Amino acid sequence: MLNSFLIARLAAMFPSYRSLFVFDVRCWAFDVQCSSKECILSGISGSGLYILDSYAKEEKPIKIRVIGWWGAYPGPGEATSCYLLQSGGLNILLDCGSGVLGALQAYIDLEKIDAVVLSHYHADHVADLGCLQYATRVLMDLGKREKPLAVYGHAEDHHFTDLDYHDFSKGYAIDVDTHLVLGDTAFTFWRNVHPDPCFSMRIEKNKRVLTYISDTQWDDGLVEAACDADLLICESSLYNEYKGVVGGHLAAGEAGLIAEKAGAAHLVLSHLPHFGNHQDLARQAAEVFRGPVELAATGKNWEL
Repeated sequence: MLNSFLIARLAAMFPSYRSLFVFDVRCWAFDVQCSSKECILSGISGSGLYILDSYAKEEKPIKIRVIGWWGAYPGPGEATSCYLLQSGGLNILLDCGSGVLGALQAYIDLEKIDAVVLSHYHADHVADLGCLQYATRVLMDLGKREKPLAVYGHAEDHHFTDLDYHDFSKGYAIDVDTHLVLGDTAFTFWRNVHPDPCFSMRIEKNKRVLTYISDTQWDDGLVEAACDADLLICESSLYNEYKGVVGGHLAAGEAGLIAEKAGAAHLVLSHLPHFGNHQDLARQAAEVFRGPVELAATGKNWEL
């Protein structure tokens, strides 16, 4: 028998299989059997295990693409927070803010989106989720999509109930104790310091690490979340001179300090403000982080 954390790590490390399932720590008794084609989990005690699919795959890198990067509201023709993660044949959105659906379709058809993982429920991170749920309904009605949309978010307020939409979208709760496996990637979550509940994400596959730090002010736990990250996408809502003026958000220099302390390899600044020269954000982060610093921009992409 293996606990949920070990199963999450096992699934993320298995290069020969694709297994799409999700569970949390309430599921405490599992048995894992692997063949040349699939891994099967059984012997469930408790609740929270959902096996969605399982089949063989070729090992490929994690791909991550910026769909939206503005904070608060989108600039003309652009979008707020959203990142398209592609790995093991799955297409996963990290947040789904305002303007995302229009921008997203330049890169992928909506019926190919398997899941959405949400940091929190502020509008600049979830505004287009409702439209994606409607799109899922239309696409299923037209026979272009078979499975409902899986949406993962915290259950600490009433917004969690919005993740369910008839038979077309199903919500699953996450928190700091959740070890979430989607395909061949393993997600863990860190609590942010923000006016409403909010979480950052650490995503691992074959010893490669992507960390997404969403809206937060400084917390030492963020360094742990970003430890040895190959790519750190970090909110940078403020220029250094505004540090602490707006609660619940990081200044560029703080984003750089997280990256430096964590030993991250590459820093991308996102959730950017609607004033000032964004190159100043990159410069302020680079004053403390010795690795490469980039500004997020629509369509920018990386492979890990």
